[in-house]
Amino acid sequence: MPNYSQTHDLDEKFFERADAHIQLANKHMNEQGNSEMVNTSFLYAASRFNAWISAAGLTNVEEMKAKRQDLINYFVDQYTSMLEENLDNYIDNYDLYLGTNKEEQ
Repeated sequence: MPNYSQTHDLDEKFFERADAHIQLANKHMNEQGNSEMVNTSFLYAASRFNAWISAAGLTNVEEMKAKRQDLINYFVDQYTSMLEENLDNYIDNYDLYLGTNKEEQ
């Protein structure tokens, strides 16, 4: 599986796909007004897809059992890296992204 930190390996559709998922989550949030539940569903869907993609890339259940912790470590490391990058991005651009004005604070 590609390593997110190797950004030179990202294909040209990477951010387009990510934005499509975010737009769907935003649509649900706007319709349902419950950001916590939408976030939980979003995380569940990602974990479910990660489990499927892991299983599909292996030969049998024994191999999946043997690689279980490696798979968990891989996805946790990837998520941590992505979350750190995005949190830093929001810290650097908080007022711009949330439409706040520093002078009003």
